[in-house]
Amino acid sequence: MKPPSDIQTQLLQLSFLSLLSITFLLHTTLSYTHRHLLTHPLSLSSALCALLYLLHRRLSRPRPVLLLNYSCHKPPPNRKCTYKVCESFVRQTAHLTPESMEFMRNIYLKSGLGDQTYAPPFIFTSDKVPTLEYAVQEAQEGMFSAVDSLLRKTRIEPGLIDHVIVTSGSFSPSPSLSSHLVNHYGLRPDVKSYNLSGMGCSSGVIAIDLASRVLKSARKVQYALVIITESISLNWYFGENRSMLVTNCLFRVGCAAALLTNDPRRRQDAKMELVDSVRTHHGADDGAYHAAFQEEDGKGNTGISLTKDLIRVAGLNLREHIKILAPRVLPLSQLGYYVCSVIAAAVARGGGAKPAVVPDFTAAFEHMCVHTGGKAVIEQVGRVLGLSDEVTEPARMSLHRFGNTSSSLVFYELGYFEAKGRVKRGDRMWMIAFGTGFKVGSLVWRFLCDSTQESDNPWNDCIDEYPVKDW
Repeated sequence: MKPPSDIQTQLLQLSFLSLLSITFLLHTTLSYTHRHLLTHPLSLSSALCALLYLLHRRLSRPRPVLLLNYSCHKPPPNRKCTYKVCESFVRQTAHLTPESMEFMRNIYLKSGLGDQTYAPPFIFTSDKVPTLEYAVQEAQEGMFSAVDSLLRKTRIEPGLIDHVIVTSGSFSPSPSLSSHLVNHYGLRPDVKSYNLSGMGCSSGVIAIDLASRVLKSARKVQYALVIITESISLNWYFGENRSMLVTNCLFRVGCAAALLTNDPRRRQDAKMELVDSVRTHHGADDGAYHAAFQEEDGKGNTGISLTKDLIRVAGLNLREHIKILAPRVLPLSQLGYYVCSVIAAAVARGGGAKPAVVPDFTAAFEHMCVHTGGKAVIEQVGRVLGLSDEVTEPARMSLHRFGNTSSSLVFYELGYFEAKGRVKRGDRMWMIAFGTGFKVGSLVWRFLCDSTQESDNPWNDCIDEYPVKDW
C-alpha cells in the first residue's frame, strides 16, 4: 500500500485541528451564559488564538532528519594489501632510492595499519599502471556495492530517491560520480544531484550536513542518498618527495552510503536522528591552508603533500572548532566548569598560566567516531580532548583494519560500535572529521534503536579479533 503523500498528511492534520477548534468553540459557547460572555468578551477570541498558535506550531515545526541506514563497502579478499604486497609493488614500479624505500618502510610500520586493508585494482594487474579506467572501476565498485546493500536493507526503490549527494575528496571525473549513479540506477529525471570534490577527509561530514539542510528546507517528504567515497588510483605517488610518499602508506580503498529522510513516520524504522551539525573552515590561515596540499613535485609527479605542520594545525583548529560546538552539546555542569577555567586562565595569563582546560565531552556523548587520518592524528585528538584509549578504540581499530579510507571511515567506526553491540537506544554519538582547506566538521546523532547485527557489517568476519593489543 502506498503511504499517503506529505500534502495529504498535512491536509488531514489541518482538517482534524480545524474540527477540534470548532468543537471547542461550540462547547465554550454553549457552556457560558450570555452574561458571562458579555463580561468576558475575549474568552472566545483567546481560545481561538491559542488553537491557531498550536496549529501553526504543529505545521511549521522543522522536520527531523533521520538516518534510515548505512552500508560500508568491503572489497573482495584478493584485494587485501599486506605489507608484502606493498613492498613488492613499490620495488617493481617506484624505482625509489634506498633511502626513500627505508623511509616508506618506517612510515608503514609505524602507521597503525594492519595486514587486512584493501588496495585499488591497478596494483593487482600485470602492468600496475594507474589509469583513468582503473580509477573509475575503483569508484564504481565501492559506490555500487554500498548502495546495492543499502537499498536492500531499507527496501527503498531507486525511484523514491529525491537527492543524490556524492563526495570524493580528490577524484572528480566527467561525467561526475553522481551521474554514474543516476545512470546505473535509472533515477528519476527530476532527481537533484550534488557532486562534492576537493574537500578531503572532511567531505563525508559535509555531505551529511548538506543532505540535512536540503531535507529540512523541503516542503514535502523526501529521501536523500549520500555516497562517501574516494578513488586513490590516480593519486598514487611515484616520486621521491617524502611528504607525498606518506599518503601511499596511509590511504586505502573504502566507501560508505547512507540514506536519510525527513519523514517523521519513518522514525520507527530509522537507526539515528541527526541532532546537530557544526562546520568550521580555517583556510584563511596560510599554515592551515597548506597543511595538506595537492601539487606537483620538482619532476612533475602529482601527489598530496602532508606537511609536518599538519598535526599542529589539526590540534589548533580542533580547539577553535570545539569552542563553537561545546555550548551546543555540553551539560550545564561542564559548561560552568569550562567557563570558570577560561576566566581563571585569562586572569593569570600574565603569569604564564596554561590555557583553559578542555571540557569533558564524554559527559555529552556515549560514543565518538574520531576521523582516523593516521596514528598521529588520533593521538593528537586524544591529547586535545583528554580522551582515554577506550574512547579512541574504534578509531584506532578502524585504522588498523581498513587504513585511512578518507571521509568514509567514520561510518566504518560506526559499524565497529554496532558489531561490538555497544549501542543502546537514546545514546548520543559524535562524528568528527578533518579535511584539506583546512576544515573541521562535526555531526551529533541520537540513536533510535539498539545495536543490530546486520549481514553486511564490514566487521562481521573479524570483530572477535579486536581490539588488537599491538597498535
